[in-house]
Amino acid sequence: MQIASLTTTPPAGGDAAPLQDRLEQAFLEEMLKYCNPQASKGSFAGGHGEEHFSSFLNQEYARLLSARLDLRLGELR
Repeated sequence: MQIASLTTTPPAGGDAAPLQDRLEQAFLEEMLKYCNPQASKGSFAGGHGEEHFSSFLNQEYARLLSARLDLRLGELR
């Protein structure tokens, strides 16, 4: 019985975003979390669904912003 080597290779066309871009996206996502209005409370509130949707929305906004802005976080050492 022969067992092939278990080396991992990055998937073609996968997540090839540089670390700097992912860092900028995470930074912007955290900033947006505190800048956007908090989920409302009361009878017309969205509850947990609104909280989850707003986090997905913040993540998408951060992705779009990081694609257009260069915060130069990779230059910090």
